[in-house]
Amino acid sequence: MNLIKRQIYNPLALAGSFLMILIVLFGVLWVLVPPPPKSIEMATGFPTGLYYQFGERLKAELSKDGVDLKVRSTGGTLDNLTLLKDPKSGVDFAMVQGGVANVSEYPNLVSIAGMFYEPIWVWYREGAFKNDGGQLKILSQLKGKRVSIGNEGSGTLVLVQNLLKTSGITDKEISTEKLKPDEAIAKLNSGELDAVFIVAAAEAPILSKFYSIPGIRLMNFDQADAYTRNLTYLSKVTVPRGLLSIQHDQPRQDIQVMAATATLVTHENVSPALISLMLGASYDILKSYSRLQKVGEFPSAAGLDFPLDVDAEIYLKDGPSFLHRHLPFWTAVWAGRFVKIVIPLLVILIPLFTYIPSTKNFLLRLKLAQVYEELKVIERNSQNPALKEKNFKDLADIERRVGNIKVSMLDAKELYDLKGHVGDVRVRLSLVH
Repeated sequence: MNLIKRQIYNPLALAGSFLMILIVLFGVLWVLVPPPPKSIEMATGFPTGLYYQFGERLKAELSKDGVDLKVRSTGGTLDNLTLLKDPKSGVDFAMVQGGVANVSEYPNLVSIAGMFYEPIWVWYREGAFKNDGGQLKILSQLKGKRVSIGNEGSGTLVLVQNLLKTSGITDKEISTEKLKPDEAIAKLNSGELDAVFIVAAAEAPILSKFYSIPGIRLMNFDQADAYTRNLTYLSKVTVPRGLLSIQHDQPRQDIQVMAATATLVTHENVSPALISLMLGASYDILKSYSRLQKVGEFPSAAGLDFPLDVDAEIYLKDGPSFLHRHLPFWTAVWAGRFVKIVIPLLVILIPLFTYIPSTKNFLLRLKLAQVYEELKVIERNSQNPALKEKNFKDLADIERRVGNIKVSMLDAKELYDLKGHVGDVRVRLSLVH
C-alpha cells in the first residue's frame, strides 16, 4: 500500500498506468470490432443460371480488393436459404428469388439489395394448344397438359405453385413434373412435355437452350396485371419482340410477363465493410444487365422479402462512405476500425481527463487535512507534561511524512504552508517545555 501511495505522484508511474489502461481498452474494442473476413462463400444456383454467373462476376470484382469469394452451385433459392440458416454450412451470402421465402422461418437474415428482375418464362409447344390457335395466354389453358414446374429446392417450384394456386388449378387438373432446367428442356424437345416454367433473368445462359427447339413459343400473360395485384412481390415487365434473341426472333411478338426480384441475402451480423464491397461490385456488374431494366435501376431496395440491412440502406441512399470512396478497400477498412475504436476511447477518456485534476486536488487536501488534524491533537496535549515525549515523537513523525510528500508545482504553496504550520507547532512545544 505504501508503494502505491508513493507512486501516486510519480509522473512515470502515472504515464505507465495510463498507457496500460489505453492498451487494454484498445485491445477489447479491437476484438469487439473485428475486421471482415478475407474469404467468403456465396450460394447461387445451377451453373447454367444467372445466379451462378452473377456470383462468378462478383468473384472477379472482389478479387481486385483482396477478397476471395467462393461460388457454390446449388439447386436454387430454397437450398440457398437452408444453407444460410445452417451456421455450419460456411455460406455467408446467397441469391434468393423474391416471393419464395417464408420470412418468419429465417429471422436472422437480411437483404442487401434486389439485383435484377427474374421473369417467369413459360415455353410451350404450339401444337399442344391447337384448339387455342396455338397460343397460350392464360394459365387455365394448362389444364390437362404435361408441365415442368421447377425442381425441388428451387424458387421456381414455389413460385409456380403459388401461381397455379392463385389461378385455381389443382394438382388433379394438370400433370406436373419437378425437373431441373436441362431435364425439362430435353423433354420439351422430345415432345414429352407441353410447357416448361423457368424463372430466370433475360441474360441467363439457360434461356438460349430453348431457342433451337422447333415449334415452341413464349407465353404472353394476358392476366399479368391481375397476378401482380394478388402476388405483390411480382412486377409486370414488357418484353419487346426479339429481346432475348434477335437471331431466333424470341419472343416472336411483344409480350408481357411477371417478374420476381433476385435478391442478395446475408446474415444480420454481416460486416458493414462487406456490404459496401458487395454493393460497389454489384453496381459495376449490373450496368450490363439492361435488357429488362433501366441502367441504374438496380441494386434496389424495392421488391424485397427480407428486411433491408441498415448499412445497405445507407449505401443505396447515399453511396459508399467517405473512406471507401477515397481509399482502397482494406485501407478504408482499417481506417474505419481505428475510428470506431478511437471514438469510444475518447468518450471514456475525455471525462476521465476532466476528473483527474479535481480528484488529485481532493486527495492532496485529504492528505493535508489529516496532518492538520494530527497537529491539533498535539497542540491540545502540549500543556500536559506527561505527554511531552510523545508529542515530540509524533511531531517528528509528521515532519518526516510531510517531507516525503510529492506535489506538483501548482500545489507547492499548500505543501509549504503545511511545513510552516508544522514548524509553528514545534516552536510552541519548545516554549511550553
